[in-house]
Amino acid sequence: MPVQDGFRMPGEFEPHEGTVMIWPVRPGSWPHHGAEAQKVFIEIISHLACDEKVWLLVNQEDEPNAECSIKEKAEALLKSGRESAANFSKNVRLLPIRTDDAWARDIGPSCVVRESPDRDRIVRGVNWKFNAWGGEVDGLYPDYQADDQAAKRICDALEMDFYDADPFVLEGGSIHVDGEGTCITTEACLLSKGRNPSMTKEEIEQKLKDYLGVTKVIWLPYGIYQDETNEHVDNVCAFVKPGEVVLAWGQKGDPQYEMSKADFEVLERETDARGRHLHITKLPVPSKPVCVREEDLPGFTFAPGEDVRYAGERLAASYVNFYIGNRMVLVPAFGDQKDEVAVQTLTKLFPGRTVQPIPARNILLGGGNIHCITQQIP
Repeated sequence: MPVQDGFRMPGEFEPHEGTVMIWPVRPGSWPHHGAEAQKVFIEIISHLACDEKVWLLVNQEDEPNAECSIKEKAEALLKSGRESAANFSKNVRLLPIRTDDAWARDIGPSCVVRESPDRDRIVRGVNWKFNAWGGEVDGLYPDYQADDQAAKRICDALEMDFYDADPFVLEGGSIHVDGEGTCITTEACLLSKGRNPSMTKEEIEQKLKDYLGVTKVIWLPYGIYQDETNEHVDNVCAFVKPGEVVLAWGQKGDPQYEMSKADFEVLERETDARGRHLHITKLPVPSKPVCVREEDLPGFTFAPGEDVRYAGERLAASYVNFYIGNRMVLVPAFGDQKDEVAVQTLTKLFPGRTVQPIPARNILLGGGNIHCITQQIP
């Protein structure tokens, strides 16, 4: 196991080599086979490729000429003469790995590292069992075998050894670590009946300690209201550095308020693995709920047994679902008055990094957010 071999999961804010993403095409997640979402993916990739590698998984059955097709789309979407266009060609590598959807954070390998005084750090992956956020209990789609195999295939493509934690069910978005021995997660997700129902809370916590190299697990009761992942922690609370977290905060009268308040009370009384009390910054959720509109629905094609969208459905919009690049922080933007508050707050929390808002509604329609579609490789 990783902990026995001296490995730990690093914090997202630590330097990393690159980011894994998956090209969005699933018609039940992305309206019109991802036409609008792909524009946002290209924008994200163009920002990240300025400072790091990006490995982009593609389904060759869906994109038979994927390399040509995606590069053509990228060139058309990137402004002429932008430096990022050259970086796209230099730093983006396409990997022909089939998946069922585009949630790299949840289906990709969690990476652990071991520092060595006489050589570069060693990086290994952890392969968890993936069952589409709940399997037969409340999973979002019934066919997820390709997603379940993706972590191992990514490790093979990147020539990275991995630990196999299967059959333990876990998605990458359900955990967040500080790199110094502390992990935060939510009871709503990890104790849900569709994950590991035969295991006790203590057994699940021990599994996290064994595979992430942590010594302290902080259990928050809730995530974001209506989050169909059973309330992943990466949408409600995240480390910005050791000893410091941001917490999504709802307005009084909104269901999110009581959920965030309960989380705050836990964070306020807890200490991290090194005995520090946590500094908590409240990051407001959008001032108005982000919902599915009637005009969004014609673009979807749902498979039998797949979770469906409906007009008026509230989506789990949160600014906490940001992604930390090596030199920038990509934060979701929803066209809401709180967008600027989120940018200003994160700019203060991440000195030395540029905070870049990304229009996220078309990703949110797919069921996730910016953090969900990215996975770091240290």
